[in-house]
Amino acid sequence: MVRILISVVIYAISLVGNAQSNNNINTSVNVEDSFKIDIQINKVSSDQGKIYFGLYDSQENFNRRKPIKTTNAKIVEGEAKVVFENLKPGTYAVTCFHDANDNGRMDFEASGIPTEDYGMTNNVMSFGPPQFADGKIELSDKDLIFEIKL
Repeated sequence: MVRILISVVIYAISLVGNAQSNNNINTSVNVEDSFKIDIQINKVSSDQGKIYFGLYDSQENFNRRKPIKTTNAKIVEGEAKVVFENLKPGTYAVTCFHDANDNGRMDFEASGIPTEDYGMTNNVMSFGPPQFADGKIELSDKDLIFEIKL
């Protein structure tokens, strides 16, 4: 149990660190062959703070907590939206969390349980840290639109 909680803490800290560095790595993509992934979050518990997002393109980058793109969005009337653009076809996963107190990081109880909401593509939530396989999506020949539930 403690191992799982520590893993969740490490994962969230890594996501926040990368989100704050605004580490937007833009792979060279021909505009004609590029696509986008629209992400929308509805029913956010409050308009306080921001939603931080990380886009991963492989199991390896996900395990190393190295998103290829990061961004954040303000919450307006319980909704937040972002678009990851200029993406080549491939396998991706998006993770996010609600930084409700706007302190730039995900907060946890002393036991390691997150006190702020989080989610990922496909909305698979299991006990323990998120897994790339649970959130992976295939971008092939058209733009994608997803709703993530926190």
